[in-house]
Amino acid sequence: MQWIQDPSRRNVDNLNKVRRDASRHFRNTKKAYLKAKIEELETNSKINNIRDLYRGINEFKKGYQPRTIIVKDEKGDLVADSHSIMTSWRNYFSQLLNVHGAKDVRQKEIHTAEPLVPEPSAFEVVFAIEKIKSHKSPDIDQIPAELIEAGGRRIRCAIHKLNISIWNKEELPEEWKESITVPIQKKGDKTDCIDYRGISLLPTTYKILSNILLSRLIPNAEEVIGDYQCGF
Repeated sequence: MQWIQDPSRRNVDNLNKVRRDASRHFRNTKKAYLKAKIEELETNSKINNIRDLYRGINEFKKGYQPRTIIVKDEKGDLVADSHSIMTSWRNYFSQLLNVHGAKDVRQKEIHTAEPLVPEPSAFEVVFAIEKIKSHKSPDIDQIPAELIEAGGRRIRCAIHKLNISIWNKEELPEEWKESITVPIQKKGDKTDCIDYRGISLLPTTYKILSNILLSRLIPNAEEVIGDYQCGF
C-alpha cells in the first residue's frame, strides 16, 4: 500500500524485501512439511504400520498442498471469515440431509404381538467388540475401538450392562443421537461445498449394539450364543 501511494525508491526496496521474506518463509514451511512427512513414513515403516504407511505415500506423491480456508456461499462468492464459512456448511448439509415434506407423512400406530427376545449376552458383547474395525475416527466422545479392545474385562462388563439397560428401556442414550458429520472432498473445487460428501462419525459403543442386532438378524450368524453372566 505504501508503494502504491508513493512509488519512491525506498518503498520499492521495502516491497522487494517483504516479497523476499515471504518467499523465504513459504520455502521453509514447505521444507519442514516434507521433512515431517518423510520422518512419519520412516516411523510407520519401522513399526510395520502398513495402513498409515501407504496412506502417507499417496499423500506424499501429491506434493505440498496448502490448506484452503475459504469456501463459496450460496451466491458463489468466496467467504473467508469463520462465521460465514460455518453458515455455508450448515446450509449445505441442512439441504442435503433434511427430508422436505416430512410433515405430510402420516404415521399409523400398528399393534403387533412382540415375542420375548432375550437380552444381549456377555458372549454377544465380546463377539461384537471383536468385529469392530480399528483405525476409525471416533465420535464426539473420543473413544476409539482400540481403547475398548484394550480395556479388558472391566470395560466389557460396563458395556454389557449398558446394552442391557438400553434393551430393557427400549431407548438410545441422547449422546448416541448427536453424531458428527465431517465433510470429505470427493471431486472438483475445494472451495465449493457441493463437491464434498458428508460422513457421520458414530460412537464406538453404538457400533457394538449394532453388531449385536446384525448378528441376530442374519440367519446362522451365530448358532451358539450362550446366556453368560458378566463374568468374562
